[in-house]
Order: sequence, then C-alpha cells, then structure tokens
Amino acid sequence: MVGARKLLGMDSRTFERRLASNPVVILPVGALEAHGPHLPLGADQIQAEATADALAERIDALVAPSVAYGSAPGARRFPGTVSLRLGELGSYVSAVLGELARSGARRLLVLSGHAERGHMAALREAGESTMREHPGTRVVVLSDYDFVYELRGKESPPTDGHGGLLETSRVLALAPETVGDARPVGEYRHSPFVPGSPREEDWPESVIGDSRPASAELGRKVQGYVLDRLVETVGKLLAA
Repeated sequence: MVGARKLLGMDSRTFERRLASNPVVILPVGALEAHGPHLPLGADQIQAEATADALAERIDALVAPSVAYGSAPGARRFPGTVSLRLGELGSYVSAVLGELARSGARRLLVLSGHAERGHMAALREAGESTMREHPGTRVVVLSDYDFVYELRGKESPPTDGHGGLLETSRVLALAPETVGDARPVGEYRHSPFVPGSPREEDWPESVIGDSRPASAELGRKVQGYVLDRLVETVGKLLAA
C-alpha cells in the first residue's frame, strides 16, 4: 500500500509543497541476497522499507522509492543473490541522491537494510559526492544493522549475525508471512584477511548464528530499539 509519505504515490506539486518544510527524505536501500532456508531473498529490503516508513511517521519525513539491489559478494554462490559491483551501486545511488537534491531535498538519509562493508562504503561515497556537488545538502548514510548489532551480547549471543537470531526475529515481527519453518544454525569461518568470497566449507549455509530461539516478540523489541536510535541519530545529524 502506498502511504501519504511515499514519493511513489505523490504528485509533483504535492512534493514541491512538502519540500517547503525541509523534510528529511529517506532513501531505503536493500539487497537481493540469500538469508538461509527460512528468510526471503528480499529480507534486507523488507526491513529497510518497514523501518523507513515507521521512522518517517516519527520524524515527519518523506520516503523515496527503494534501491532494491546492493553489493553482496559473500553470498554470491547461494541461489538468488544478485550482487552489484561497488562502482555500479555507487554510481546509481549517487545519481538518485543527486536528482533528489536537484529537486530541492536538502536533508537526505540513506537507510540500508544491508550492512556489508563494501556495500556501505559505496553508499557513503555516493553521499559524499552528493554533498560536494550540491552545496547546502546534507546526507547521512547508515544501516539499521548498525543499531541492531548493538544488541549482540544482550538480546543474542555476541556471534549472532546474518540470518541469525536477531534478523529472523525482526523479519518475524515485520513480515511473518515471508518466514519459513526452518530454523538453521550457521557458522562463518572465512577469515577477513583472505580475499574473495567464502568457500563452502567456510560458510555452508547463508546464516550466521542460531535462529532457533527467534520470536516475533524479540523482533518487536529489536525494531523498537532501532527506531529509537534512528530518531536520536537523525535528530543530531540532520537537525532542521
């Protein structure tokens, strides 16, 4: 359903009027990537969009159409993963942000549901180039998992990660109809000092952690924490 805050369903003149109040414009970014046998390929986009919509309600922001693809080289060998090159992703997001800035958006938040290091570096470079080319425009680039993972060691084991307890719980809370019955346990043994994607023996399934205790109740708790941290962070970094 297209909400009143979404550019996707907004006419040009309404957008122009809304920009007069200098709102934050949120660009959700996802990734089509394997998340084990229990979560959808679009889990990152699902989370980014739901979080963007909820955040927009809390800070009176607008939400741009999502960027559906990202850079996910670690999961490329798993079926369904679509991984863009960093330059491809950076160029595309830079163009989108530049066009939003040209239209008059002066406070931009890039909210990624995917937190892979190179992916985030490409988004940050796109944000930097936008601010350089459009003086007066401010851009903040972050992943909601910057905040989700603050809960590791509190609401989950410290080693929890991709498709594990926290992420499975969060998707159960946000889009339960997309979650399958399997609850895998996965271990990631690929060294960050070894170039290239993990081998099958280093990462046999696209999951890090134990998803068996996952629950929608925990997911709602995680999502509430993420939203509180986002409101705090955006309030500091993109104050009107």
